[in-house]
Amino acid sequence: MPSKLQKELKQTRPFACKEEEVHLNIIRTAEWLSSAFSETLKSADLTPTQYNALRILRGAGTEGLSCSQISERMVTKDSDITRLLDRLEARGLISRERESKDRRVIITRITEGGLRTLAELDKPIQEHHRRLLKHMGEKELASLNTLLEQARKHAD
Repeated sequence: MPSKLQKELKQTRPFACKEEEVHLNIIRTAEWLSSAFSETLKSADLTPTQYNALRILRGAGTEGLSCSQISERMVTKDSDITRLLDRLEARGLISRERESKDRRVIITRITEGGLRTLAELDKPIQEHHRRLLKHMGEKELASLNTLLEQARKHAD
């Protein structure tokens, strides 16, 4: 009997193995979650990657972070972090300045405008997450979290 994913993908042949089905199911689910998340961010005219960078900088506080430090902390890797930061700076959401000790290092900080933007998004984002996943319950969410971390364990 075809799985739900096979039906969604209108796939007539069975998957080559269970690992393939799980892999595709993760990608399909991530795409669904990402698309809905992008819709929530539209009001602030931000992409999920820009939002992630702003959250990282808010967490860094007044010390700020270098470009490479931001890149290391991103949920999804962006090969052109400099251009991403250029766009955020052009909108006044971040500021950048050369470090006095090492002129090669540029420190990025979130601005008051960036903090305001995130503050306006905090509640809608939290509601978004709950709306999409609250049906699973605490135990199921904890179990899913553990399974996803276990899937990435091989990458460590």
